[in-house]
Amino acid sequence: MATREKNIWILILFILSGLVIGGLIGELTKNVNYLNWLSYGQQFGLTEPVQLDLNIIQISFKLLIHINIASIIGVLIAVFVYRKV
Repeated sequence: MATREKNIWILILFILSGLVIGGLIGELTKNVNYLNWLSYGQQFGLTEPVQLDLNIIQISFKLLIHINIASIIGVLIAVFVYRKV
């Protein structure tokens, strides 16, 4: 049972790595003429922070997700590599 949980964490690590590397590639290819399609994407989430003020502590929460074509390709490659490893 422990190996299955470990494999799930490794899969999550691979997916997060694919997202980060794909996002970086998308940002780097934004100004390249024939690769600018990789940077096409959408962002969604809470653009303005939600604040909770309890007089003693103040908590702010903001979540904004920006996903592009290169990030999706990165996730697909990460899942493929995970299945091969």
